[in-house]
Amino acid sequence: MSNVRKPMVAGNWKMNGSLALLHTFISELKASPLLDTVLCLPYPYLAAASKASFKVGAQDCSQFGAGAHTGDIAVGMLQELGATYVIVGHSERRQDHNESNIAVALKVQTVLNAGLTPILCVGEPLKVREAGNVNKFVFEQLQAVIDVCSKDFLEKCIIAYEPIWAIGTGKTASPEQAQEVHQFIRTEIVKWNHNAVSTRLLYGGSVNASNAHALFAKPDIDGGLIGGASLKIDDFIAICNAVK
Repeated sequence: MSNVRKPMVAGNWKMNGSLALLHTFISELKASPLLDTVLCLPYPYLAAASKASFKVGAQDCSQFGAGAHTGDIAVGMLQELGATYVIVGHSERRQDHNESNIAVALKVQTVLNAGLTPILCVGEPLKVREAGNVNKFVFEQLQAVIDVCSKDFLEKCIIAYEPIWAIGTGKTASPEQAQEVHQFIRTEIVKWNHNAVSTRLLYGGSVNASNAHALFAKPDIDGGLIGGASLKIDDFIAICNAVK
């Protein structure tokens, strides 16, 4: 982990949790000056977290502004509820809602235009890894956003590498596998924009209290996007402590 990039641990509750659990986190999870701690919550819980010491993010947003888009959430609404980060392009959105690389890019643009920080998710399915095409697959996901948002976006976003085969499966990339892809991402984004050396790269994919320290010790891994373990207060605090 670089000394020049402030570490981050972001929890993604997905479609889980409750107000009671959120109140437990607000009570027990304290922000630290050593890292940015974020919880990306279901939309109904955002307002309840507005006075928490940690930062708050949403799990998605519409690529459109306010208007006739039933069921969507405009980024301005997220701002009003106190969100400062928005996850964009999570593999579950790409798969469950057929979000293309272009749709993801447009959402990133919308988040940036609103002054919020996108957490852009990239990562490959198992068949791509087995075919040896990880770098090509991830590069194309990044290139789509570059084409829409220009190279400047790289200074204003977080990039989370989440191998799809490791999300919610109990499997995780080894620290060496994760570092290899993070190093590739770092190399490519710095080619596009030399200021992207300061862009934070997170690893996501069954991170837990047992493997967090080894993952976060790698030089290009600046923290984690945490799924299941972010719903367990003791585990999430342990992961935050692993970053410190």
